[in-house]
Amino acid sequence: MGHGGDVIAELVTDHREVEELFGKIEALAPGEKQRKEYADQAVIELVRHSVAEEAYLYPAVRAFLPDGDFVADKEIEDHAGAERTMKELEGVEPDNPEFDRLIGELMTEIRSHVRDEEDDLFPRLREATSEEELMKLGDKVRHAKKTAPTRPHPSAPDTPPANKLLAPGAGMVDRVRDALTGRGKGS
Repeated sequence: MGHGGDVIAELVTDHREVEELFGKIEALAPGEKQRKEYADQAVIELVRHSVAEEAYLYPAVRAFLPDGDFVADKEIEDHAGAERTMKELEGVEPDNPEFDRLIGELMTEIRSHVRDEEDDLFPRLREATSEEELMKLGDKVRHAKKTAPTRPHPSAPDTPPANKLLAPGAGMVDRVRDALTGRGKGS
């Protein structure tokens, strides 16, 4: 959740952690209960990651890249699609065939988004931004992930300033719900 380093290193590490959870899901047979536990953990990490990107990375993309508005809007649109899929997945048990369809859809969406960020966005941002700025953004992203929601909120605002104001409150409510239900603790 908080790894250290510049914003790109932080986010790439998040990507690897989510991919590891996806691999664990894929390694289990359809219907196994543990698939839902790994899916819940992946959703928690993806929501935190997305909230932090929307609050700090994409405003930087808008500021530092010549086509930053277009790029940031596309990334936010990707997030919105994945968030809708995560919301649908939330209430589906692993023995329901819909779980397999939704988790497959989520994996496809996230893997495509990660490829796009790592192959295009991150190299362009590194070239256009100072190391000092990338380090500051890394600190901001780590802080945002600590207070971010842990459940998808597709109707919540995804651009500043509203997302920065509402995310900590939603995050607190989500963490209380998670503590009461044991969600995200794994087995």
